[in-house]
Amino acid sequence: MAARKARKKNAFYAQSGGVTAVINASACGVIETARAHRDRIGTVYAGRNGIIGALTEELIDTGKESAAAIRALRSTPSGAFGSCRYKLKSLDTNRREYERLIEVFRAHDIAWFFYNGGGDSADTCFKMSQLSEAMGYPLQAIHVPKTVDNDLPITDCCPGFGSVAKYVAVSALEASFDVRSMARTSTKVFVLEVMGRHAGWIAAAGGLIEAYGIPVAILFPEIEFDEKKFIARVDTLVKEHGYCTVVVSEGAHHVDGTFLAEQGSRDAFGHAQLGGAAPVVANMIKNALGHKFHWAVADYLQRAARHIASKTDVKQAYDLGRRAVELALKGANAVMPTIERVSDVPYRWRIGVADLADVANVEKFMPRDFISEDGFGITEKCHRYLAPLIAGEDYPAYRNGLPVYATLKNVAVPKKLADFAMK
Repeated sequence: MAARKARKKNAFYAQSGGVTAVINASACGVIETARAHRDRIGTVYAGRNGIIGALTEELIDTGKESAAAIRALRSTPSGAFGSCRYKLKSLDTNRREYERLIEVFRAHDIAWFFYNGGGDSADTCFKMSQLSEAMGYPLQAIHVPKTVDNDLPITDCCPGFGSVAKYVAVSALEASFDVRSMARTSTKVFVLEVMGRHAGWIAAAGGLIEAYGIPVAILFPEIEFDEKKFIARVDTLVKEHGYCTVVVSEGAHHVDGTFLAEQGSRDAFGHAQLGGAAPVVANMIKNALGHKFHWAVADYLQRAARHIASKTDVKQAYDLGRRAVELALKGANAVMPTIERVSDVPYRWRIGVADLADVANVEKFMPRDFISEDGFGITEKCHRYLAPLIAGEDYPAYRNGLPVYATLKNVAVPKKLADFAMK
C-alpha cells in the first residue's frame, strides 16, 4: 500500500496598524504566491481585523475568493481583511495571548505566519517566532513591511510611503498654484498637515514641489520647533514671492518635546493622539504677520489615495509579499524582506532580507543631511532619494467615473476552540 502523503500545512496572513494605498498589493503578493505553491501550502487564512482575528479565532478562508478577486486587491486601497491597532504586550506580561495564538494555529494546522505591518507588528512577529520555538510548535514567522511613516530600519523604503509621498507632493503643488493665483488680494499662506509622528519622511515629500519654484517651509519632527525662526522664514518667503506653503508633520514638537498637535489623549498603542498642528501653525502666522491663510489636514486621504498611487510603491508592495512566501518556503524564520537601493539614476532596487531582531522596536529617522541647513527644507540628496519612490502611475480601472475597487466575500472558517476573552 502506498505511503500516505503528508498533509499540507496552512498559512495565516494579517494586516496591522494604519492601512495604506498598497497594503492589499502585499496581500495579493502573499496569496497569489501561496496559490502558486499548492503542492506545499494548503489554505491561506486571513485574520479578520488583524491579529485580533487570530486571538478570537475569526479566520477568513481566502481560498473562497476567485483568482480575479485576489488579483483586484493589487489596485484596491485600505485593508481588505480589516486591520487593528492592537499591540501584544511582552511575553512576560501577557504570555496567555501568545499561547492562544499558538493554540489557534495548531487547531487550524498553520505553519506559516505572515504579519503585514510596521514596527509594532515586527515586534509581535519576532515574539511569535521565539514563543513557537519555546513551545515546540513549528511556525515560521515572516514580517511583511508596511508603513506610510517610512520609519522601519534596514529597508531603503517601506511600502505605503511612496504613494503617500506622491499624494502629498501633488496636493501641495496643486494647492500652491491656487494660493499663488489668489495671493495678491486674498490668501497668502497655505498650511498642510501630514502624518509622521517621529519621522519627517512624509513632510519631506512636500519639498519636492520646490522644483516648480514654489516657496515651501517644512516642519519636521527631527528639528525642534523654534517659533521665532519659523515666523521669520515665512515672513521672508511671503515678501519674496507674495505667498508660501507650509507643510507640517503631525509630529512637529517644541524643545520640551510637547507636540504642536498634542490633544492630551492616547491611542491603542499608548502613543499621544495627534491632530491639529495645521490650525495651530496657521493661527501662529496670522497673529504674528497678519496674513490670510487656509489650512488642511491630509489625514486618511493621504494614505487611502489609491487613485494616484506610485507605480514604484505598488510593485514593491506586491514583490515584498511574494518574497515573504518564497522566504518561508526556503525555511526562513523571524525575518523581513527589504528593499535595497542599487542606484538613484536610473532607479534600481532589489529585495534583501533583515533579521527581525534588528528591526523590532527600531525607528528610522530623517538623516540630518536630508534636511536643509536652516531646518525648513530638503537637500538635493533627499530629493534624489524621494524622486524615484513617487515615480510612475498605476491607475485602477474606472467605471462610471469612479475607480473599481474589490470587496471580498471574507468567508469565515468554522471555529474549533472555546471563546477567548481579550483583556
